[in-house]
Amino acid sequence: MSEVMEYKCPCCGGAIAFDSHIQKMKCPYCDTEFEMDTLKEFEQENMEQDHDPQWDASRTEQDGEQIGGDGSMSAYICEACGGEVIADTTAGAMSCPYCGNPVIVPKQFEGMLKPDLIIPFKLDRKQAEQKLRDHLKGKVLLPKYFKTENRIKEVKGLYVPFWLYDSDASAEIRCRATRVHSWSDGDYEYTETEHFLVSRGGDLGFDNVPVDGSEKMANDLMESIEPFRYEDLQPFSTAYLPGFLADRYDVDGKQNLPRIENRCRTTALDLMRQDVHGYEAVVQVSGNVTLKEKAVSYVLLPVWILNTRWRDKTYLFTMNGQTGRLVGDLPVDRKRYWLLVAGLTVLGAAISVVSGFGFWLANFFR
Repeated sequence: MSEVMEYKCPCCGGAIAFDSHIQKMKCPYCDTEFEMDTLKEFEQENMEQDHDPQWDASRTEQDGEQIGGDGSMSAYICEACGGEVIADTTAGAMSCPYCGNPVIVPKQFEGMLKPDLIIPFKLDRKQAEQKLRDHLKGKVLLPKYFKTENRIKEVKGLYVPFWLYDSDASAEIRCRATRVHSWSDGDYEYTETEHFLVSRGGDLGFDNVPVDGSEKMANDLMESIEPFRYEDLQPFSTAYLPGFLADRYDVDGKQNLPRIENRCRTTALDLMRQDVHGYEAVVQVSGNVTLKEKAVSYVLLPVWILNTRWRDKTYLFTMNGQTGRLVGDLPVDRKRYWLLVAGLTVLGAAISVVSGFGFWLANFFR
């Protein structure tokens, strides 16, 4: 069994957890609050302090004791009740299924596996549930009874491993553009079209470009709840973890480089393209971006995962645990959808008829 660590209240012995409202550790039994800095000494006594902040993107993996034929699970003993806690090999923080006490696995955050930084949760479970209820308001195509009949099946706060990349870029594009002039001398109408070959180039700097380091979390799902406010980044401490789940990375920095490079290239070319203005039409014909990596940081970012169930189907919602941005799939009332399509079609046809009649009338009296 792998060694675990629990934060306990020195006043009453109860398990303490991080409170997102006060941004401190708090005992739920005696309400004693603890400043985060006061827990650093305890953390240092329970974790190896051999982390070097100057590192490259190829951190190595370290697994705890594994059970099962495929090595996908690990077993730990809860220090509070002695119960066996079964978790994924990437899990670094969880709760005991028997007594509910927060459990930290120090080995998941030691050495090269230790995150550089963390953004603590700013929003709690109740706020996440309220954000979901607010998200359902005003959705005209939502089935009538989804709001009242769907039930929240599971809500969990998870620190997701991310890589943050800093990079310099040099970008250049070439575009074909047209500018159109029209005028009339009273008898005739004239149109002149000018054609241009436009070039743009420049240097850009990218800071804190994120990509998640977990195979379990879809990249596009994580990108949909961006941005995070990186001014809230704090030096990593396990004291932020109790009360939440946390995973260590299982996709290293080098594996994510192609996705990061693609994001930077796309953004750089878009910015160059936005600088081409004053034309009626612009078509990009070529583009080139050269990237130079500067730094990579390993961080944990707060995410709320909400699962609801309605009519034997589960719906997943994901919320940024710092800003409250929430996304997720919703069912569509097909009857309302087709009624809306039909209504828009009729409206479009009516506008077309009126416009056509107006054009005919104008030419009739010309």
